[in-house]
Amino acid sequence: MLQPGDKAPDFDLPTDTGRVSLSGLKGKNIVLYFYPKDDTAGCTSEALQFSSEVEEFQKLGAVIVGVSKDSVASHAKFRAKHDLTIELAADPLGDVVEAYGAWVEKSMYGRKYMGVDRSTFLIDREGVIREVWRKVKVPGHIKAVMNAAKAIK
Repeated sequence: MLQPGDKAPDFDLPTDTGRVSLSGLKGKNIVLYFYPKDDTAGCTSEALQFSSEVEEFQKLGAVIVGVSKDSVASHAKFRAKHDLTIELAADPLGDVVEAYGAWVEKSMYGRKYMGVDRSTFLIDREGVIREVWRKVKVPGHIKAVMNAAKAIK
């Protein structure tokens, strides 16, 4: 399980605007967040809140990248439908989701299944994880991430 102080696992994923990678973002703080599914209530709320604060994060030298197992085409529709201003990366095989420990066993109505844990990682300019949030509840989360990003500016 990744903890603050650990080196962030490398990633290189497709987006609807190109590709995004850890090495390509070196020199910037990164808010890397994992979410279960495009265009669902909680995921839409989280994406909209991050999008509304993207300029504030940019002032802190931070970029926001959302990752799910959805396709690039799904991300493009999701971004267009909600006018999202954040980068959404596709990880259909789940390699990055697993590398960050966001692929977990879940339970609904007594049925167990595997799914993406809503989680966020704040990675500094050197590629070191500074903060980790797991089992994220959307209300208040973006403010907590913003405060942590301010602390490492």
